[in-house]
Amino acid sequence: MTTEKVYLGVTPPISTAESTEREKEVTATLMEELRRQNTFESVDEARLRETVLGRVAAVVKKFVYEVSLSRGLSEAAANAAGGKIFTFGSYRLGVHGPGSDIDTLCVVPKHVSREDFFEVFEKMLANVEDATEVSGVPEAYVPIIKTKISGIPLDFLMARLALSSIPDDLSLKDDNLLRNLDERCVRSLGGSRVNDEILRLVPHVEVYRDSLRCIKLWAQRRAIYSNVNGFLGGVAWAILVARICQLYPNATAGAIVSRFFIIMYQWSWPQPVLLKQIEEGPLQVRVWNPKLYPADRSHRMPIITPAYPAMCSTHNVTASTQMIVTEEFKKGADIVDKVIVGTASWSELFQKHDFFHKYRYYLQVIASTGAADLQIKWAGTVESRIRQLVMKLEYVDSLILAHPFIKGFDQVSHCITEEEVRQVAQGQISDAIAKRPKADIEDVDGASTVHSTTFYIGLLVEPKPLGAVGPRRLDISYPTTEFTKLVKMWEKYDEDSMGIVVRNIKSSALPDYVFDEGERQPKQALKRPKTGKGSGKSSNTSPDMPNKKRRSETTQDGENGIPGLSFSSAPLHGETNGLYAPINRAVNEIKTPQLPLGENAAVATGAQ
Repeated sequence: MTTEKVYLGVTPPISTAESTEREKEVTATLMEELRRQNTFESVDEARLRETVLGRVAAVVKKFVYEVSLSRGLSEAAANAAGGKIFTFGSYRLGVHGPGSDIDTLCVVPKHVSREDFFEVFEKMLANVEDATEVSGVPEAYVPIIKTKISGIPLDFLMARLALSSIPDDLSLKDDNLLRNLDERCVRSLGGSRVNDEILRLVPHVEVYRDSLRCIKLWAQRRAIYSNVNGFLGGVAWAILVARICQLYPNATAGAIVSRFFIIMYQWSWPQPVLLKQIEEGPLQVRVWNPKLYPADRSHRMPIITPAYPAMCSTHNVTASTQMIVTEEFKKGADIVDKVIVGTASWSELFQKHDFFHKYRYYLQVIASTGAADLQIKWAGTVESRIRQLVMKLEYVDSLILAHPFIKGFDQVSHCITEEEVRQVAQGQISDAIAKRPKADIEDVDGASTVHSTTFYIGLLVEPKPLGAVGPRRLDISYPTTEFTKLVKMWEKYDEDSMGIVVRNIKSSALPDYVFDEGERQPKQALKRPKTGKGSGKSSNTSPDMPNKKRRSETTQDGENGIPGLSFSSAPLHGETNGLYAPINRAVNEIKTPQLPLGENAAVATGAQ
């Protein structure tokens, strides 16, 4: 006789004990801190969201009705065709905050096409009262329409089911609904189906929501919340927290957060994180399987979605981003341990990242165009390829890691001369350009506006070996040149209207806009040995700017230069004394986090 499984997840819990009184106390202080940090929306905003969703649901039904009539359906059949919205993401999980967007899935019957979605529905949205910034991106991996209605941001996806009508009581749980759908529809349905499964697979939804709200805020503040840049996105963080809830089904949020950091730091990657066993289904689609697919074997931190077809939500993670996230798990565990023993407060967990103080040298990746709408697409394309640059940099000798920042910085510069346009495209925006209003260029011949987005990658370089003398070379021209080639392969790339520049700068040359007011430390003169001719120069690997002739590879001088680093095919030589600024010393001094006595993390992977 077999005993029936009585737990959620792929292994038994680590502990079914109730939380201690102290853990209940720190949970109360955690909730107070989350309110202080403004992570909860007001009652009025919650009501407004519900009102907006009600209006959107009516627009979707009207959209299906009008398309149905245009396809020749009768009035009765068009009315019966239905159409339904499902929310997903942070709103569906119940962890959204003030101003956050609502991810919304529009489910339509088989006679409504994706073209209708972008040609008819997008126009209908633009005519909704209080709708602004309606923008469709049909060519996206998951095609999307973005808008704001009454100030509430919404992201719309569409899924077309193989049904003649969409009833109001439709559930998306049945895997058979995925039959005969194209890949984009399967991907669009995935978000809602995954969220529903997560909520079904956690023991206490409220404890889960409180814990996830904490971890989301922490990950955002520490700048490790970004799927596109190789960190973890919203789905991955949601799955990780759900797994800890499964392992401690009777714990409070404070206890869950404490165990989260310890277990995630100790996790035996690439052992996958699963909320349930991977299931086969009715489709001829790939389900994550490292035994079968070499690409799946390469995933460094596999966190697997619980809805069919199971996919890895973290395929973008690189060696560098894994090191950074693991370091943050260790720091987080240390802070929460101190919170529990009473020597620290929760606010310390949510301190802002130190990315722009952490390294001595950075790469700037600058994407530029002359038009706002074009810039959104060009900058998005460049950002989606940054991870490829990071992975190529990881192969460079003497580079320990390449740390991408999770967002770009947008600027609009009003330029009077071609020389100013060139400077802006290379990331050299003088105070005069930065402060110039648009009105100052309106009647000036040859004047133009440049839109630029700058992305940053921190470079951690190995210390120079003890006793080593003379210059050495760190040549990253190959990865940066390959990167610029890659972004220019975009089918809509136009060299006359789009610029892409990669250049290196020292931390002392970082622009003020990357810092909060009062955050920047006073600049100090960095002493270094005098070096050979040219070593004080900075080098651009890709001096391509819109409408401009290529310049020589070595351009800016002064403090932008990295002595002993080569960023071009004509390497710059010089000393590298003081090149390495150890960032991990403080982390190394933190003791390895351990679970309380009697709790075994190996249970989580079934490895005990």
